[in-house]
Amino acid sequence: MKDILLVSDNNALVQNLHTILTFLGESCRSFSVSEASEQLTELSPTGVLLDIASGEQALALVKTFPMHPFVAINVDDQPTPTVGNLVGHVSLPITYPVLTQAIHRCQEYIRSHPVRNSAVPMKTRLFRSLVGKSEQIQLVRRLVEQVAPTDATVLILGESGTGKEVVARNVHFLSERKDGPFIPVNCGAIPGELLESELFGHEKGAFTGAISARKGRFELAEGGTLFLDEIGDMPLQMQVKLLRVLQERTFERVGGHKPMQCNVRIIAATHRDLEKMIADDKFREDLYYRLNVFPIDSPALRERREDIPLLLQELITRIHGEGVEPVKFTERAISSLMEHTWSGNVRELSNLVERLMILYPGQIVDVQELPAKYQYGDVEPFEPDYPEEVLEREAFNELFAESAAQDDVEAEPAINGFLPDEGVNLKEYLSELEINLIQQALEQQEWVVARAADKLGMRRTTLVEKMRKYDIQR
Repeated sequence: MKDILLVSDNNALVQNLHTILTFLGESCRSFSVSEASEQLTELSPTGVLLDIASGEQALALVKTFPMHPFVAINVDDQPTPTVGNLVGHVSLPITYPVLTQAIHRCQEYIRSHPVRNSAVPMKTRLFRSLVGKSEQIQLVRRLVEQVAPTDATVLILGESGTGKEVVARNVHFLSERKDGPFIPVNCGAIPGELLESELFGHEKGAFTGAISARKGRFELAEGGTLFLDEIGDMPLQMQVKLLRVLQERTFERVGGHKPMQCNVRIIAATHRDLEKMIADDKFREDLYYRLNVFPIDSPALRERREDIPLLLQELITRIHGEGVEPVKFTERAISSLMEHTWSGNVRELSNLVERLMILYPGQIVDVQELPAKYQYGDVEPFEPDYPEEVLEREAFNELFAESAAQDDVEAEPAINGFLPDEGVNLKEYLSELEINLIQQALEQQEWVVARAADKLGMRRTTLVEKMRKYDIQR
C-alpha cells in the first residue's frame, strides 16, 4: 500500500490536506490518532503526515514505528521533537514546494532504509562481484532491481575486471526474459569483417567458406538478452548497422534479403570513455544515445575496499566448490589486501585467491605468504626457533643421506650407513664428526662465523654455542 496516511483528530485539517494531496496526484487515507496505531502495524505507507497538536499520543507513534517516515504538521508553531524517522515538518498554511519536499524525504527514508536494503541479497540472484555492503555496490544492486523488469536498453560502464558481465546477467535473470537465452558477444575479440556475420548470421554461399546458412547472435538471443561487451571496440561501419537494428527491430542475414523481426533486449558494456570517442569521431553519437538509456556504473574495487573481506569469502567458497582446498586469511593479510590499488579489480582478486589456494591448500595465509606487491606495512616474518636437537638430527640425516648416495665403498663404514662388526661408540663418533665438520667450515670461510654457519645450515648463535662447547678456537 503506497498511500500517504493523514493522522489527526482535526477534521478541517485532514480535509485541507486531502484536497492538496489529491491535487498533487498522491493517494491518501486518513485516521484519527487512536486508530493510527492499529493501521500502521498492518500498512506500509509512503509516509505519515502527523498532526503533533494531538499531543503525546501522536508523538508516541513516531517512536513506536521506526520503519515509517513521519512528517510533523505544526499548527501552533510548537517545538518539534528530534527523532530519526521524523524526517520533516510543515507549518500552516501548507505550500506546494514544502509539501512535495516533505514527501520526497519520506520516499528517500524508505528507499535507503538499512533493514530494507539488507534484504536485497536474499531476493536477488547475486553473482560474486556484486557481493558487498559498500554504498557503491548497493547502488548498483538497486539500479539492477529497478531496470530489470523493464525492456530498457542498459549501458554498463566501468574498468576492466569490475564485473560488467555479472551486472548484465543479473539484469537478465531478474527480468521477464529470464527463461530466454542470455547471449554474450565480445565486440573487441571478433575481427571487424566477421562481426556482421557473427551478429546477424549468413546465408549459404554469402561468402567464401559459407557452406551452409548460420544463425547469428541476434537470432540465438530471440526472446532473451543480447550482451554486447566492449561496445567501444566495434568498428564504425558496424555501429551504423547496429543502430538500424535498434531503431527498426529488424535485420537481414549476410547474403540474405528477407527482413527478420528481432525481439531482443540489448545490454552493452565498455571500459572506454564513449563521450571522448564521440569527440574523436570514433563512436557514433546517435548510437551512444540509443544505448545510454539506463547507464549503470560498475565501481572499481579500490572505490569499495570495505567489500574485500566479503569478496574473499565468496571467492573462496566458489573456488572450493571446484574441488580446491580453501584457505583462510589472517586479519593482517586482509588489511594488507585492502591497501592495494587493484588495477585488475575483482578479476585480479579472484586470480590471487585461486593462486593462494593452490600454493597453501587448507592453510592460513598471513602477510608473508602474499606476493610481494600485495604486502603493505612493516611486518616481521615469523622465523621458527627450532631446538638444537632438531637441527642436529636434520644435519646428520642429510649427511648420511648424501654419503649413502655417493656409494663410496672406500669410505668409513659408519658413513656409508654400515655398522662395522666390532661396533662404534655413536656419541663419541658423532661428536668427533661434528667437530671435524665445524673446523672445516670455519677454515673454508676464513673463520667468519656467520658464513660458516650458513655453510653448515644453522644459525650463527648455534654455531657459537657449539664452538664454546667443543673449545674450538682459531
